[in-house]
Parts: sequence; structure tokens; C-alpha cells
Amino acid sequence: MRVKSCETAEKSQVVLTIEVEAAEFEAALEKAYRKMRGKIRVPGFRPGKAPRKIVEGMYGVEVFFDEAINIAFPDAYEAAVKEKELQVVGYPSVEMVGECTREGFTFKATAPVYPEVTLGEYKGLSAPRGEVTVTAEDVAERLKLLTNRNTRLVSVDREAKEGDTAVIDFDGYLNGEPFDGGKGENHSLELGSHSFVPGFEEQVIGMKAGEEKDIDITFPEDYHAELAGKAVVFKVKCHEVKEKDVPALDDEFAKDVSEFDTLDALKADLEQKIRDERQTQVDRAFEDALIEQVANNITAEIPDAMVDGQARQFVQNFKTQIAQQGIPFDQYAEMTGISEAKLLEDAKEPALKQVRMDLAVMAIIKAENIEASEEEVAAEYQRMADQFGMDLETVKKYLQEEQIRDQVKSRRAIDLVKENATATKLEEKEEAPAESEEKPARKPRKTAAKKTDAADGEKPARKPRRKKTEEAEAPAEEEKSDE
Repeated sequence: MRVKSCETAEKSQVVLTIEVEAAEFEAALEKAYRKMRGKIRVPGFRPGKAPRKIVEGMYGVEVFFDEAINIAFPDAYEAAVKEKELQVVGYPSVEMVGECTREGFTFKATAPVYPEVTLGEYKGLSAPRGEVTVTAEDVAERLKLLTNRNTRLVSVDREAKEGDTAVIDFDGYLNGEPFDGGKGENHSLELGSHSFVPGFEEQVIGMKAGEEKDIDITFPEDYHAELAGKAVVFKVKCHEVKEKDVPALDDEFAKDVSEFDTLDALKADLEQKIRDERQTQVDRAFEDALIEQVANNITAEIPDAMVDGQARQFVQNFKTQIAQQGIPFDQYAEMTGISEAKLLEDAKEPALKQVRMDLAVMAIIKAENIEASEEEVAAEYQRMADQFGMDLETVKKYLQEEQIRDQVKSRRAIDLVKENATATKLEEKEEAPAESEEKPARKPRKTAAKKTDAADGEKPARKPRRKKTEEAEAPAEEEKSDE
């Protein structure tokens, strides 16, 4: 292999002109022959037994050229990248130069590379920072969640009312014919949850165990096409009515659901947890605002490959999240009408923002000569083991030391920006991001702007979220949601 030229191009790309010489091409031709010979028929020889010269004599010397080029290209390209010490961040586009002969071939590879980054201001910045408050109502809401989690359902011999759970069978009919998704057996339906199509739950109210009833429903006009605006009949049988047995909020409840002996102690612990969560949100919002400023201040020609790669990562993360909730992506796409291509397109803008932030953090590391000590690396390994609830040695199998070292350096770079910044008062019209709000996740603990193969490294999987049980098989109202 010989690199004939290496030229820079726009948007942080390089154009390599690479020659694969005779000896290398001959080795590739021999590999191509061994790979293809079983599929080539030559009279007088069993499949795969005809000598290479016989095959070339019968079909022409070029018979193995295309496959040999495919074999030779990757090694030649990788060798050229290594020789020129390039940090490529995506796959190259390739074009042949001239004709391929037994003496070899020449090709051009246009590859995106890590861009040159010029830092702007990253010290002396300012950003709004909210104040954390926790009210009695916040604690009461958290207690309510605990209460709901520990509420039992008990059977009652009476008519169902709002708030009860009715165990039902249902069969839906459109024009006298069953329709897809309209059948369910032993389904537990919480009355008042509005999880079914409007008007259904209201008509179950008043039913008793053993009772059967026909329920007339007209689907909303904005329902999915097959049933939108259609009048249907559900034949419903009630098997059981259950009411909630809500535990009393007292010291015994605190002992049952926590390590505390009194309700007051439990409330104090919940208040502190809420305060810590909100402080984390406030700190993160302040941090993000600063790093976004640093990112906006950099100058860099960002290759499309970096943005495309980050967008794909965003989409993959989203698909993983919904899969952990028990929703296959194909089902989600059908429910929402959103394709993977649309998700990728929508991810481009936040992906560019993410890449700029990653580049900004890496530029600070370089400008400040930030390093990570062995003690810091060990501490970060332990922190991640604690975070994921995994054994330390298992985490080390998933994450290479270089990745952890980069995370530590990134964290130190961000801390440097914060230490040299001023927090201003958060205006009332500005609100800290809600806990559930989705936004492009900056990766301050991972340098994803290097080579793409490093950026795609595995990490310990999050614990799967608990899958919701007793989801309706009937055409539930959530099916038209955009979530």
C-alpha cells in the first residue's frame, strides 16, 4: 500500500489517494479465488477443484478483480489512516482512480475526521440557577404514591362505582362483526382511569359480579382510521368488583413501607429525597446552560458523519427505552404513525447541539491539559458500579479504562467551567426542566466525539423498568397518543 496523497476538504474531511500495489493485490486475488471457486463451474472439474489459472483462462483474468478489490480495500484504507495518524469519525466514500490491472489499483477515500476546534469564552460565564424548595404538598404527593403502591384490591358484593376495579370480559362488534383488538378476557379495568375509549368505563359503573351488558360506543373522530367515528357494541360480562383497601397513614404504615419507625421520620426522609432530586435538576440545568454557551462559542467545521452518528444513537436510546417498557418499536411506530426515518430527521438538530457540546468539552481538556489520576479512575469505576448495581469487575468488563479516564477528564472540564462561572437569579418566567422532560442528553462523562468505533462502546445496561400489567387489549384511548 502506498499513500499517493492526503488532502484536506471542506467540513473536516480528508481525501486519501491510495495505491494497492502488485504484491498486495495478488494476495487479495488468491483470497478471492479461494472464496469464489466453489461457485464456479469448470467442465472436467468437481466444484471448487479447478485451478485458478484454469478458471482465469476460461472466464478471463478479471474474474476475481471485483472481489479482490473488496478484500484489499479495508486493509489498505486502515493502513493509510494509521500512517497519516487521522482520527476518522465515520465511514469513507470511495471511488476508483483509473483501471484495475494485475499490477494493482488506485482509489480515493474521502473520510470525515475529527475537526479542528477553536475555543471561545469558557471562563467567566454566567447562567441562571434556580433555588430548591420543597412544600408540604410535595411530601404529601410522594406519600400518596407510596400509599397507592401499598393499596390492596379486595372483592366486594355490590355495584361497581368510580374508583373500583371491574374484572371483565369484552367483545367488540362493528356492524355485527368482531373487529381486531376488540376482545379481552379477565381484564382488570380501573373505573375512572380513562384508559378505555370515552364512554366505556362510565357504562361499566353500576354492574355487579355475574352481570352481562351490551355497551354502545362511538369512537372519536381522531381515533385510528379503521374505527374513527364508528358506532360499535361491546358485549361485556363482569366477573368481579374490587375496591381499594387504602392503608392508614400512621406509624405502622411507615414501618411497613420503610426502615423508619414513625410517620414523621418517613416524611422527613421523603422531603430530603425530593430536595436532593431537585438540587440535582437545578445543578444539571445550570451546568447545561454553561456548556451550551461554551459550545455556541466554539468554531469548528463539523462533519455530517458526527451528527448522523449522534442522531442514530439518540434514536437507538429511545428504542431501547420503549422496549424496556414492553413496547416493541414496530408497535410504537404503528400506534403513532412515526417512522424511524422521521425520528432520525427530528434528531438531527439536537444531535448537532450534542456534538458541539462534546467538542467544546474536549477542547477544554486539551487547552487546560486535564489528566485523570489512577485514584480518580478507580473512584469513577466504583461510582458506576454503585449506580448500575453491578459488581466492580463486571463493570470493568463492559467499560475500558480509556473510556473511564475520558469520563473523568470530561467531568473535570465541566467542573472547571462551573467554578469560574457566576450564577444569576432565575427569572420567574423561567422554569427548571421538569423531571420527565426529554431533552438532548449531554454526555459529560463520555467523550463521544472521537472515533465512531469508540463512541459506540458498550456500557452496563440500565435496569429494565417494570412493565405495566393488565394493559387493555381493547382499543384503548392511549392508542391515539403521541407518546
